[in-house]
Amino acid sequence: MHSNEPMPSTSNISKNFWRYTIPSIAAMMVNGLYQIVDGIFVGYYVGYQGLAAINMAWPITFVLSGLGLMIGIGSGALISIARGEQNQLNAQRAFNTGLILTFIISCLSFTAFTFFGDYFLQLQGAQQNIKHLALDYVSTFGNAAFITVLAGAMPMLIRNDDSPKIATTLLVIGALTNILLDYVFLGLMGWELKGAAIATLIAQGITCVGGLIYFCSQYSTLKLKISLPDFSLSESNKIMVLGSSALIMYLYGSFVVALHNYQFMIYGTELTVGAFAIVGYMMTMYYLVAEGIGEGLQPPVSYYYGAKQPQHIRQTLILAMKTTVIAGIAWFLLLTSFPSTLISLFNSSNSALTLEATQGIRLHLFAMFLDGFIVLATMYFMSVNQASKALVISISNMLIQLPFLYFLPKLLGVVGVWLTMPVSTMVLSCIVAVIVWRDINKRCKPLNSLDNQDPLID
Repeated sequence: MHSNEPMPSTSNISKNFWRYTIPSIAAMMVNGLYQIVDGIFVGYYVGYQGLAAINMAWPITFVLSGLGLMIGIGSGALISIARGEQNQLNAQRAFNTGLILTFIISCLSFTAFTFFGDYFLQLQGAQQNIKHLALDYVSTFGNAAFITVLAGAMPMLIRNDDSPKIATTLLVIGALTNILLDYVFLGLMGWELKGAAIATLIAQGITCVGGLIYFCSQYSTLKLKISLPDFSLSESNKIMVLGSSALIMYLYGSFVVALHNYQFMIYGTELTVGAFAIVGYMMTMYYLVAEGIGEGLQPPVSYYYGAKQPQHIRQTLILAMKTTVIAGIAWFLLLTSFPSTLISLFNSSNSALTLEATQGIRLHLFAMFLDGFIVLATMYFMSVNQASKALVISISNMLIQLPFLYFLPKLLGVVGVWLTMPVSTMVLSCIVAVIVWRDINKRCKPLNSLDNQDPLID
C-alpha cells in the first residue's frame, strides 16, 4: 500500500504518470459524487426550484472545498519537492503547518458564512422559496466549515505521502455514505437541501477521520504530532502562495456560476437557473477528470523538479495534455448524442426543463476541453514552483469572462449568457498555450543544446 522509497528518476514516465493520475481521477470523480448525487436527489425530491436553490448555494459552499484544496496542493507540493530533495524534515514541517493552517482558515470561514451567507444569496437574485432553501444549505455547511476544509486537503496530503490508493479508498467510502444518507434524509425524511448538506458533511467527516488515522499509522512517513510551535508563518505563506491558484480556480468556478445565476434570473427564469444547474453537473463530470489529471500530474512533476529532470517534466506534461483534451472532446460528443437520457438523471417529468438544459449543453459546453487545458496549465506551474504564473492564469480565467458576460446577453439574451464561458475560454486558451510552450522549451533548452536528439517518444 505504501513504499518509503523515493520515486525513482529512471522509472517509466507513462507508468509514473498513470500511477498517480488514475487514483487521482477516481478520487476526484468520487469526491464529485457529493455534489452530483446531491443534485440528483434534489432534482427528484424538490424539483427545479431545489436545483435553482442548490445552484445559488453552491458558489458559496464551493469556496470551502477550494480552501481545503489550496492547503492540500500547497502542502503537498512542498512535501513532494522535499522528498525529491531527500529532506524528510522539510516534508514533515510542511505537513504540520498545513494542518494548523486548516484549523485557522476554518474558523475564519465559519465567521464569514455566519454573517454574509444571506447577503451572497441576495447578490445572485435569490428570492422567496429559493432563498430559503439555499440558506438552509449554506448555513449547515458554515457551521461545520472545518470538516469540509479538512476533507478538501486530506486526499492531497495522503497522495503526496506516496499513498494515492489510500486517499482514493477513503473518498470512495465517503461517497457511498453520501449516496445512502441522501436517500434517507431527502427521500425518506424530506429534509430537502438541509438534509443534502448534512449527508455530505457526515460523508466528508468519514474521509477526515480515516485520513487522521492513516497519519497515525505505520503506512505514513509523515506523523500526526502537531503543536503550536510547529506552525511556521513563512511555511504557511509558501503553502498559500503555491496553493493559491487552486483556490482561485475554485473562486473562478464560484464567481462564474454566481454571475451566470444573476444573468439567468434577469434574462430568463427560475427554470433557466435550474437548467443551468443540470448543465453545470454535466460539465462538473469532465472538470473532475481534468482536475484529477492535474492533481495526478503534480506529485511526479514536483518530484522531477526537485530532482532537476526537465525532460521528464516535459514528457509528463505532454501526456497529461493529450489525455485532458481527448477526454473533453469525447464527453461533449456523448452529451450531444444522448442529452435527454443524461438530463433525466436530474429531472423526471418536466419537459420544459429538459429542452432548456439540452440547449444549454450545446451552447455552453462545446469548448470545455479547452477549460480542462487551462486547469492543467495552472497545475503545471504550481508543480514547478511558479505560483505567480499559475495565479495569473487563474485570475485571468475569471476576469476575461466579465466583458463577454456583460455584452453577449445584451446582444443575444439568454443565448448570450450560455455562450459567455466557451467564447472567453477559447480566447484565453490561445494565450495560455503560448506561455506553457515557451516555459517548457526554456526549461529543456540547456539539455537540448547538449543533445540534439529529442528523448520524447510518442
